[in-house]
This record gives sequence, C-alpha cells and structure tokens, in this order.
Amino acid sequence: MNILQTIATRRSHRAYKTEQISETELNQILTAALQSPSARNHQPWHFSVVQDPDLIQEVHDEAAKVLEKDGGRHFNDPDFQIFYHAPTVVFIFGEKDFSWTQVDCGIAVQTMALAAEGLGIGSVILGLPKAAFKGDKADELRKKLQCPEGYDFVIALSLGYSTDMKEPHDLREEKISRIE
Repeated sequence: MNILQTIATRRSHRAYKTEQISETELNQILTAALQSPSARNHQPWHFSVVQDPDLIQEVHDEAAKVLEKDGGRHFNDPDFQIFYHAPTVVFIFGEKDFSWTQVDCGIAVQTMALAAEGLGIGSVILGLPKAAFKGDKADELRKKLQCPEGYDFVIALSLGYSTDMKEPHDLREEKISRIE
C-alpha cells in the first residue's frame, strides 16, 4: 500500500478481535515508531507495550474513577472501555523537561498508526488514558508500565485486528489558507 493510500484509508477503530497481533507485526510498528523524526533527533519518548488484559483494564478503571468525577459521559455504558478492548496498547511516555516532547510523541503515535494501517492492523490514538496518571494510583501505574524517571504519559495507541468499518470523515478544505 502506498503512503497516500494508507493515509486516505486509515480510520480510528473502536472494535477489535480478541486475537493478538503477531510479534513480527508488533516489531514492525515499533521499529516505525523508533524511526519517527524528533526535534534535534532527541527522541524524547518511551514506548511501553502492554498485552496483559488485566493491566489494560486497571489503567481503564483508574481513568474512569478520575473522569467520572468530571462527568465522563462514556462511563455510563458498562461495555465502554477507553482502549476499546484492543489486545495491544502502546503507552507513550515523554520526557517532562524537553520542550518538543508533546509534538515528537504525536509524530511517533501517528507514525505507528500509519504503519499499523499498512499492515492491515486497526488502531485508535487515545488521550483519555491521561486521566489514569492524575489519579490516586498514578505512581503505581507508572511503575507497572515501566515509565522512566523524568517522563510522564503523553498518549496511547490501541492496536488489533479491527471488526468495525467507518466511513471517511468530511474533508474541510476551508481549514486551508493559501498565501501566495
């Protein structure tokens, strides 16, 4: 699949088979992440790959506790899980004191999502798990997810063989200005 086709066909998937992605596919996605560009080639990220459903659920439960206090609408649905029951979740932690960490981690997660799409693997980029790292169990979760000292959660990516189909979103060309 060429890159423009991959970009055009990539969707945010919110339903997955229970089947785990292969080790080869996972390694290809992680290699793509490591190849992502970053400011001054600083690479201010750490990728924690979780395939333990109990740990994934624990992060969800902690995020739910924090978000429910803020009236999180999704949590009224007992079937809702912030990772959409994907068999693999990549947690991306970034250096706290590097000024380009957020941008660089955003580039890395998009690179992984496109690599996954090119391999026929569904994904969804997730910010909601951030709440878990603001709750009472934040430090415990950082430890379980092997977050390095001086880093914190930036973004996550659910990965798996998707079972849903989604139409492409509208292209909003009014969002582009051309100055010549």
